[in-house]
Amino acid sequence: MKSEKEKMLAGEHYFASDPELRKDFLRAKKLTRLFNATKETQAGRRRKILRELFGALGEKFYVEPPFRSDYGKNIFVGENFYANYDCVIIDVCRVTIGRNVLLGPRVGIYTAAHPLDAETRATGAEFGAPIEIGDDVWIGGNAVILPGVKIGARSVIGAGSVVTKDIPADVVAAGTPCRVLRRLGSGA
Repeated sequence: MKSEKEKMLAGEHYFASDPELRKDFLRAKKLTRLFNATKETQAGRRRKILRELFGALGEKFYVEPPFRSDYGKNIFVGENFYANYDCVIIDVCRVTIGRNVLLGPRVGIYTAAHPLDAETRATGAEFGAPIEIGDDVWIGGNAVILPGVKIGARSVIGAGSVVTKDIPADVVAAGTPCRVLRRLGSGA
């Protein structure tokens, strides 16, 4: 029989009240609190805390406080990553972020969802779907990436967009819901 954690990571209905999940959740809350309380002169401490929080990070990265996540350890980030102020990554499933990715202020990346059926939702059941962001992607401020979305390499997501479906590589996409506006050519 699968544990609640195994169900969560597999995208199945699970219960976040599970003791193992609560322990992991509280660990992440402690680490994000410590990170967000650092001073601008404590770059080394910030890096150390994020390395403990995240599942993986490239050598070059910068996350501007404040930052929030549910578990942290389900976030895997490539080289040369930048996240501006108020980034929120709800990582009940895996979040994979490629190399050279830029996140504007207040970007939300949400793998978590709740059942549409009210009776099921009332039980406290939750589920999620992984998110993948390719290499060289730029996501504008206040954009929201919803569960199960894949964003292709070298694409740009406009500020304030709500990304509900996959976005292909090499495009500019924006809006609510987010849609492709144009293809990107070399040097755009």
